[in-house]
Amino acid sequence: MSDSPHWSDIAHWMRPGTLQLQGLPPLSLYIHLPWCLKKCPYCDFNSHEWSATSAPGQALPEQAYLDALRADLQAALPLIWGRPVHTVFIGGGTPSLFSPEAIDRLLGDVRALVRLDADAEITLEANPGTFEKDRFKAFRQAGVTRLSIGVQSFHDAHLKALGRVHDRAQALAAVEEAAGAFDTFNLDIMYALPGQTLAQCEDDIRTALGFNPPHISIYHLTIEPNTVFAKFPPVVPEDDEAYAMLDRITELTGQAGLERYEVSAYARRGHRSRHNQNYWQFGDYLGIGAGAHSKLSFAHRVVRQVRAREPRLYMDKALAGDAVVSVEEVARRDLPFEYMLNALRLREGFSLADFGARTGLPLSAIDAALREGMDKGWLSQDGGWVTPTERGFDFLSDLQSLFLPG
Repeated sequence: MSDSPHWSDIAHWMRPGTLQLQGLPPLSLYIHLPWCLKKCPYCDFNSHEWSATSAPGQALPEQAYLDALRADLQAALPLIWGRPVHTVFIGGGTPSLFSPEAIDRLLGDVRALVRLDADAEITLEANPGTFEKDRFKAFRQAGVTRLSIGVQSFHDAHLKALGRVHDRAQALAAVEEAAGAFDTFNLDIMYALPGQTLAQCEDDIRTALGFNPPHISIYHLTIEPNTVFAKFPPVVPEDDEAYAMLDRITELTGQAGLERYEVSAYARRGHRSRHNQNYWQFGDYLGIGAGAHSKLSFAHRVVRQVRAREPRLYMDKALAGDAVVSVEEVARRDLPFEYMLNALRLREGFSLADFGARTGLPLSAIDAALREGMDKGWLSQDGGWVTPTERGFDFLSDLQSLFLPG
């Protein structure tokens, strides 16, 4: 990056270009807290075991990391100057390892530096193995409005197979505490787990629904490259059985009054994740923290950034005002696919006007792919609105790939 302008040089990103964005999309803030108690064998996120990087008994470097986050956000301000921030998501790692006092300071720093909406949705990821009584309540008092709890399963054998640090009893206690402390919260559940039967999957969902959750995110266990599971693959249910599990999940959540509004997300009315919806609608997000990604729009271009991945290197670079290690302008030819990779995950689809507004491209850029999608029965169009069909949802990656550059 030494030959190119500095990543925060706003004049460079504002110069004329081939795209014509009529306005800028909504802006979210993602904050990455990279440490966890133990790295799960299926996880390919930028998370680092705290015990592996510290002396026994040494506390998390909360204040030093918060100093780095503040410096990082301050250095990025020219790129988002004057733009309101609608949602904040504190992800990880395991952010609930940080104390409520640290989260309170973090959100105070954010409010001091950016125009945070008065009713901003502020989400914190939490794991059942990292909470004690009243901890979730303290996060609420610190300004968090929504908790997302990584339950994954309520079955001890499956939790052990996934390498989770909590057991069924801790999961039940954590969800009960969250339900008492928050008006809106999310449960993360996984299915197609090693050795899981359809009956066990159904039991997990019924247990989750017993707490009357406003939102559930449900993920198929996937074996990602560069994970322990990739090196030592577990025996997981066959595809047909996994499809049967998903059908049952959708049926049970629907009976409980949750609507499947995105491929992996089920919510009651008024409880959709506003932060994730902004991603899926190709909104903008500034990511700060170790390894965080950003997508930012300007009048004539869309830019992606990545920050230094290793936590200590990140902290050093952020304090020097230079946390970004990679910047790229999204090529005009790649924008249709990037947009559809997100928008087609939504059950209700997207408007053609929104496609033009978010990409700065004419509709002619997607005409042929839209026609092919409709010919295959994967898309339906009603006026200016395009929706994936049931069949399109089932073949989502094939549908999205129609928009790859030729």
